[in-house]
Amino acid sequence: MNFPLFVARRYLFSKKSHNAINWVTAISAIGVSVGAMALVVVLSVSNGFNGVVESLFNSFDPDLKVVLVEGKSFSANTPNIKGLKNIPGIADYAEVVEENALFKYSDRQHVGIMKGVGLNYSGMSGIDTMLVEGVFKLKHGDINLALVGEGVAYKLGVGINFSDPIFIYLPKRGQGYTLNPAEEFNKGYVYPSAIFSIPPEFDAKYILVPIALARKLLDYTDQVTSLEIKLKKGADPENAQEEVGKLLGANYKVLTRYQQNEVLYRIMKSEKVVAFFILAFILLVASFNVIMSLSLLVIEKKHDAAILSGLGATPKTIERIFLLEGWLISTIGATIGILLGLGICLAQQHFKLLRLSGSGSFVIDAYPVTIIWSDIAIVFITVLIIGFAAAKIPILFSRKKLLSDESVQNELH
Repeated sequence: MNFPLFVARRYLFSKKSHNAINWVTAISAIGVSVGAMALVVVLSVSNGFNGVVESLFNSFDPDLKVVLVEGKSFSANTPNIKGLKNIPGIADYAEVVEENALFKYSDRQHVGIMKGVGLNYSGMSGIDTMLVEGVFKLKHGDINLALVGEGVAYKLGVGINFSDPIFIYLPKRGQGYTLNPAEEFNKGYVYPSAIFSIPPEFDAKYILVPIALARKLLDYTDQVTSLEIKLKKGADPENAQEEVGKLLGANYKVLTRYQQNEVLYRIMKSEKVVAFFILAFILLVASFNVIMSLSLLVIEKKHDAAILSGLGATPKTIERIFLLEGWLISTIGATIGILLGLGICLAQQHFKLLRLSGSGSFVIDAYPVTIIWSDIAIVFITVLIIGFAAAKIPILFSRKKLLSDESVQNELH
């Protein structure tokens, strides 16, 4: 067995002459455990919330989205666009028309986004899984129906069983100033068939209407503002993005799901990083207990160090004994803390111990937890690094007292 490790283990688990050292050592290990446990739990909950947000956005955002580099609308009836389905990995695509519009219901008004979609949109997206009322339906005979975002429905005071329609107003293209303001707008109306709930960034803005109505209100023929592409299961988005870009040419921009919400994903990652560093700093503060514990141990074991030095142990060997003592405290604390953190996370996953207040109005009813093993490894490594630094400090400050020839002679006599 490694001699410094053997002695360090004996020092850690043996009873000290002063009970205070035992208590400080125990508190040190507990402090490290609590810090490691908090890191595991907070990072896992952060992963869980990020996963929920991503799944909600994924229900509305396509795998790939095609827009113009310059300009707003383009014809969807070109050979290249029709050839999208021939690209390996592409399951289907949907034509989309989006424009800012004024929505009016009774005496209430709201400015949002009209999104015109086809009947295949339900299969293209996961919007049908986000419906809180009604069913996905865009037409009933000749009557235009619409899916209304929950935020829009709240602001307009509308529900799916209401008999009055929602009126949609859009400025006429190329219309100059007229004495009658009503002549400056195209007007249409829809009846709500469903209400969907996704992140407020969407459901407080969007109403989904038949694409034919959207084109009529915008004086379009076959134009679209974007194409939304669904990939086959297992298809590589980046490869598909490259193939679509080659097919359509330089006038079009192909965006992956990440690129469509790049700012959001960056914010979520930065929140996780900030939370990690805050807790790591707290763990660093807790590691001062390790410094205190080792400092007291060095003082108590000066006589032992002198004996070991007299028996031929080098100063480096004696330093390693106390350094390994600090590492053992950190390793044991980290291991216990990580196991406790994993236990809490698994219990939350399976039993939903901690529920969200007012969960009936949320997509989830309990705090989501997702364990990512790379995070666990990072937590363990971080604790070891902090523990190593904490163990090194008292050794450096006590080196001269502990290992000088005069100190050794005084302890031996």
